[in-house]
Amino acid sequence: MNIIRATRNTALVCALAAATTLLVALPARAGGADQLRQFLTQTKTASGEFTQRVTGPNARTGAKAQTSSGRFTFQRPGKFRWSYEKPYEQILVADGEKLFMFDKDLNQVTVKKLDAALPASPASILFGTNEFEREFEVKDGGTRDGLEWIDARPRKKDTTFERILVGFRDGLPAAMQLTDSFGQTTQLTFTKLERNPKIDPQGFKFTPPAGADVLEDK
Repeated sequence: MNIIRATRNTALVCALAAATTLLVALPARAGGADQLRQFLTQTKTASGEFTQRVTGPNARTGAKAQTSSGRFTFQRPGKFRWSYEKPYEQILVADGEKLFMFDKDLNQVTVKKLDAALPASPASILFGTNEFEREFEVKDGGTRDGLEWIDARPRKKDTTFERILVGFRDGLPAAMQLTDSFGQTTQLTFTKLERNPKIDPQGFKFTPPAGADVLEDK
């Protein structure tokens, strides 16, 4: 259960990063890698909804997939709020310096330094600096299911995720797929996206609820 929770937290960060790529209108003929680079220079804020589906290494033997959904907002660089609403409530907030992960069922908050959590993670592609190719090998992933894909792989070998795919349709990212070191695959889709909306900065601040256990990396 702890492995599942830790993995879904990591996938949550990736999901938000992927969602932001949906918000840049680019030429339909541009390859996925070109569209990602364009995104980094054009989109500062975004909001929308997501659906996430996680399948384990035993998916082919009939293991049930985990499906969840919710909403997100972000402001580059390094600020975002990602909220799971169904089937459980969980919140991930980054304020530019720290990353807060709140599990309502456990009434527990985990706090990490953002500069330690983002590098070489999927989120660093879109929330960090424009130098994402320092941490990832990125190439066009071809066309599949009507989407133009990018294929990103961490240059370091001691990361949670082994491969990250982002698919674009008509100049907009439409899907993301993550393969992690636990053998799990996380698939994400995005809807009701708004590009560069005015966002309340208070949404990127988080105060642990009264009585919550707070676990903070020093």
